[in-house]
Formats: sequence, C-alpha cells, structure tokens
Amino acid sequence: MSQKRSIFEEVSEKDTAPHPTTGGIDRAPKGARKGIRAWLMILFTMVVVMIAVGGLTRLTDSGLSITEWKPVTGALPPMSEVDWQGEFEKYKQIPEYQLQNKGMSLAEFKTIYWWEWGHRQLGRTIGLVWALGFIGFAATRNIPTGWVKRLLWIGALGGAQGAIGWWMVSSGLGGEMLDVASYRLAIHLGLAFVILGYIAWYILLLGREERDLMQARRGKEAKLFSLSTGLLHASFVQILLGALVAGIDAGRSFTDWPLMAGSLFPQGAFELTPLWSNFFENAGLVQFMHRLWAYVLIAFAVVVWRRGQGSAHRHTKFAFNAVMAVLVLQAVLGIMTVLYVAPWHLAILHQLVAVTLWVLILRARFLSHYPISTSVRDV
Repeated sequence: MSQKRSIFEEVSEKDTAPHPTTGGIDRAPKGARKGIRAWLMILFTMVVVMIAVGGLTRLTDSGLSITEWKPVTGALPPMSEVDWQGEFEKYKQIPEYQLQNKGMSLAEFKTIYWWEWGHRQLGRTIGLVWALGFIGFAATRNIPTGWVKRLLWIGALGGAQGAIGWWMVSSGLGGEMLDVASYRLAIHLGLAFVILGYIAWYILLLGREERDLMQARRGKEAKLFSLSTGLLHASFVQILLGALVAGIDAGRSFTDWPLMAGSLFPQGAFELTPLWSNFFENAGLVQFMHRLWAYVLIAFAVVVWRRGQGSAHRHTKFAFNAVMAVLVLQAVLGIMTVLYVAPWHLAILHQLVAVTLWVLILRARFLSHYPISTSVRDV
C-alpha cells in the first residue's frame, strides 16, 4: 500500500514511478530508424532503375546476348577481342541469332551485350548494397527489434529474383524460341514489383515512430483498407498481363482502339494448340486480356476512390486522389502506346508510370491503416 504524502510535498521530487516505454523499434540506438530508412530508399531507387533497365533490355532484344549465368565471374565483361569473339560464337548457337539476327556484325552484338551486361551488373550491385547495409547495421546492433526478419526477407527475394532471371533467360536459349517465355518474364517482372512493394511499405513504416503508428492504428478505416488491398491485387494482375504483352510484342500486333483490327474480339484468339498456350502466346488474346482487365481495374478504382472521398482524414483523401489521377494517366499512355505501335520511349514510360501507380496504391493503403490526424476534425 502506498504511503500518504503531505499536500505540500513536491511531487516532481518524489515521483519515482517508471515511465511507460515505447515500442522496440524506438528503443534502438539513435539514428537506426533514419539510417535504415535511408538505406531502403537507396535500394528502392535502384530497384526502380532496374525495372526500367530491364524494360529497355527487353525492348532492344538484348536479353539473350549473354548465354551463360556466372554470378561471380560474369561481373567482368570480355576484356579482349578474343573474348568478344568467344561470346559472339556462343550467341550464334542460339535460335535468336540463327532465325532472326543471322549476319549480325560483332559491333552490333556488342551493343546488345552491353545492355544485358549492364542489367545483370545492376542486379549484382543491388545485392551488394543490400548485403553491405544489412551486415553494417547488424554488426553495430542498429537493427530495431522485430526488423531482422523483414530485412532478410528483402535479401531473400532479391536472391530469388536473380535465379528467376536466369530461369527466364534459359527459356530462350533452345528450341525455336526467339524470345524468353512470356510467362517467365511475367514472373520475373512480378517479383520485381513485389520486392519494390515490400521496400516501399517498410519505408512508410519507418517514416513514423512506433507509438505514432500504434495510436494511428486505432483510427484504421477497415473497409477502405480492404478495398485498397483489393485494388493493389487487381493492379498486380494488370502488371503481369502487361508483361505477357511485352513478352510476345503483342502491343505491336493490334494498333487500333477501342476495337482490335475492327472487331470487339480479335480473330484467331484460340488458334494455337494446345488451347492453354493462347493465354500466353497468342498476341490477340493476350492484348485483349490486358485491355479488358484495364477496364475492370478502372471501374474498381472508381469505386475505391469514391469510398476514399468519405475518409475522415485529408491525407488519406489526397492519397486516393493521387491514385485516381495517375491511373487515368496510365490508361491514356496505354492507348497511345497501342496507337503508335509501342515505340520504346512510350513503352518504357508506360512501365514507369505503372511503378508510380503501384507505390501510390500502397501509400493509400498504408494511410487507410495508419491515418494521419492533423486536426480535431480528423479524429
């Protein structure tokens, strides 16, 4: 039982009751939160650049120029004319050269080689930046409680991405394929967006203190969070369909809109055998699926946006406004890409805006879960 105190006793001098402590992440050494967030932002930027370089590698038909996977020794490019000739001879053995690029000069080969080498080198650099950052923060015990597994997860996904990248490339090195398998390209691009999504979410979490997040969580708008999660999944499906389009150059097969070669549904949509292969390799059907899902995505986004306008928090409202604005821009870019027969500058811009949209949906989802109260009216 506590003892009685005089009414004249200075409470501040005698009060030795323990003060409540914050969450584990805020008890980490000073600067850990900001330092890890900065490191993740560097990784985020590098992954965005990687997606763009990967797209340009695909658009320049450079992805099959390196026919071997050497994670360590492959970091060095050919150092002599003899080495270049050796790489060129390996390229001459694959279907892309024999059926499409026969007669290519060594100078032309060097151009596509450098694109693919740069793409792989950037992947190695991202892995190195992750490893150095993780080891550095771990060695200095600056990783906050509960974050080791999250940061390791990013590294594991990055390692898987490298292996899937080679699995994708290997599909175009034999048989009669002139390009990589479109479904493997879709998996490769899809995983890149998954990695980007995790990094973005962690950056958002680290941008606010844990006690702030815990308090904000009480104001979670559950329905809006659920809808934005659905929108995130729907947009991911569209990203995969876009990868299928890019994988078989379907964007250059039907260049009118809203019809496809004058029809609502493309002719010969199921002409390939076996039947299931049409969903991955038939240019008409693949582009039709991409267009149709775009209409579904826009309609669903309008529903989510209208719900977002009913949010009690202005930051959340603005986040959904941004999603809707960029989605409209993306739709316009998609139509222009079709009408202008997918020139590389429009195609890569279309891909980068997809990245922007993906991150904006994630941010809107985050604010639905952890709203920011800026005034009494926002509570």
